[in-house]
Amino acid sequence: MYLNKALIVGNLTRDPEITTIPSGQKVCKFSVATNRVWKDKSGAKQESATYHNIVVWGKQAETSAQYLKKGQQVMIEGRIETRSWDDKATGEKKYRTEIIADRVQFGLKSGGVSAAGNSPSPKAKVNSSEVDSIEYPEEDINPEDIPF
Repeated sequence: MYLNKALIVGNLTRDPEITTIPSGQKVCKFSVATNRVWKDKSGAKQESATYHNIVVWGKQAETSAQYLKKGQQVMIEGRIETRSWDDKATGEKKYRTEIIADRVQFGLKSGGVSAAGNSPSPKAKVNSSEVDSIEYPEEDINPEDIPF
């Protein structure tokens, strides 16, 4: 069995760009950033961001280009593909890894406004310092303490 499935939730780093290929099909491209926050061994808070290139086809491409904006939260479900080409200027082989979206779900716009309306979501009122990281217990878990 084989499985190529990507599921990410993040924020758009730029407005979507929509184009039409020669066959007439619409394609929308944008980038999504996902953030990771953790504490290192010394207890210092660490952060990193990963950027994902997203490609959406067909009717979803048109809808995504119409409603998504930079900074808005989005959930993408799709598959990972890497394509390659030869750079015409240098003759060098180039690679690009993308997530080909099967499903795009709109989330909060920047500022806590939901994509469906103008009222802030109840989740938008959560203080970000409360959800920055998960506190893990210091002690090891004994498998014999698990009740099942």
